[in-house]
Amino acid sequence: MVEFGGWHMPVQYGPILEEVQCVREKVGLFDLSHMGRLRVTGPDRVSALDRIVTTYVNRIPVNSIRYGLFCQEDGGALDDILVYKGEEDVFLVVNASNTERDVAWLKKHLAGADVTLEDQTQELAMLALQGQGSVATLQAVVEDLDVSTIGYYKSGFGTLCGMPNVRVSRTGYTGEDGYEIYFDSNESERVWNALMESGAEHGLKPIGLGARDTLRLEAGMSLYGHEINETRNPIEAGLSFGVSFHEDKGDWIGREALTKIKANPTRKLVGVITDGKRAPREGYPVMDGDTEIGKICSGAVSPTLSKNIGTAYVPLAFSEAGTKVQMDLRGKRQDLTVTDLPFYSRKR
Repeated sequence: MVEFGGWHMPVQYGPILEEVQCVREKVGLFDLSHMGRLRVTGPDRVSALDRIVTTYVNRIPVNSIRYGLFCQEDGGALDDILVYKGEEDVFLVVNASNTERDVAWLKKHLAGADVTLEDQTQELAMLALQGQGSVATLQAVVEDLDVSTIGYYKSGFGTLCGMPNVRVSRTGYTGEDGYEIYFDSNESERVWNALMESGAEHGLKPIGLGARDTLRLEAGMSLYGHEINETRNPIEAGLSFGVSFHEDKGDWIGREALTKIKANPTRKLVGVITDGKRAPREGYPVMDGDTEIGKICSGAVSPTLSKNIGTAYVPLAFSEAGTKVQMDLRGKRQDLTVTDLPFYSRKR
């Protein structure tokens, strides 16, 4: 257990590599209650958020979800978020370490709009089921909703462990099929135990933050503070799918800067693989001969690929898959091969 974003969180329940394999092959249960959960209501909720969020909120279908970001005027990422479009609200899931700052950012830029912002982080628990056994595990404790009919990046509402109107979304941060659920935090322990019991026959195990980081890295998913931050923008991070330049969206914070970056990027986030003994780790210099061309953003041992993997920003000239570079280990070099992201996809 460690302090993480102001929360006491489990890094691992058992060996991290075994936890990764459990999610890839069976099903895992994650406590994600450290993530921020914000609800925006009021007549101006959509139009006001479209001036703040990079995704086009007005075009999101009801009960659908989109990935987006809060950006600075210079295009640097303040946070990456999930945007849930409801009939009467917009629900935002933000990163734990950024929740306080995100709330302040929203209050500042929602000022003058007819909206209400609620921070529901404390009142709502958040759990995730990820892996092949997630459908059966969740359905056993949900009534009034066929969870198998929820599409990818869609959400619905059902009765969970006797609690009505619980939000269920087909989302996750592992590259596997799965769900994230939001419910009264006072019921956290009861729901956790019910899911552990219903998932036992499917090989369910609790999964910690360490395995979650490896899973998302294998799936090529960015982590705030690593692949993206205030000095790194979503275009060069390969997150253009979460940025809308549609003319009908109008102006939004960072649009002008990101338009220019899109037209003339100078670097690209890539994957790197090494057969060497040392796994890439954050901060290791990436070298071309005697020239430092970047730094490792994230790295791990991948049990799924049986390789050491990582991410790094490199100049465009070094971004093509198959390009050979090196990482510097306090003066010693280890070869790296640039590869496209993601490293792993369950569809392939």
